[in-house]
Amino acid sequence: MSEAKTKSTAWDNIKPAVVLTIICIAAALLLTFAYELTKDRIAEQKALKFSTSVKSLFGKVDCRLLDGELGEGVENIAVTSDGRTAVQVVADGYSKGGINVLVGIEADGTVSGIEFVSLGETPGLGSKVRDIETFREQFYGQSGPEVTLDAVSGATFSSKGMKKAVETALEAYNNNKEAILNG
Repeated sequence: MSEAKTKSTAWDNIKPAVVLTIICIAAALLLTFAYELTKDRIAEQKALKFSTSVKSLFGKVDCRLLDGELGEGVENIAVTSDGRTAVQVVADGYSKGGINVLVGIEADGTVSGIEFVSLGETPGLGSKVRDIETFREQFYGQSGPEVTLDAVSGATFSSKGMKKAVETALEAYNNNKEAILNG
């Protein structure tokens, strides 16, 4: 009788681990299936948001995307036929990866505009970097590598994140200048 109790106890100890393993495998398979189902749609939405942001930045223009290693934090680089460049950068503000902007750069290498693709910063504080027009305008005309900054009060991390995003865009522009200008 004590042998039966021992066998039953051993199975009782292993049973939760087996059930948990089966649940984890099923969840992983379902997540993989859901990812495969939605990845193309998500990529289409990102491309649409990018092209909408380029249109907001430069108006209706034809542009081409640069391929290759663009730099850390750089998502895309689009170049118009007249040499204007839109560099999409994701930077950390208060939130990790919370600032996703398109920085417009003229053919002479100066910043001409900033358009937000998305902003994951704190509403009412970090979102001031998007909402206060004069904050964004201080970057216009700058060509880097060190960008001057007059931070938004109460949004220091977000302000520094915007500065980093603009500097990253200018660095990506300068590193890819030949491909940008010579098409």
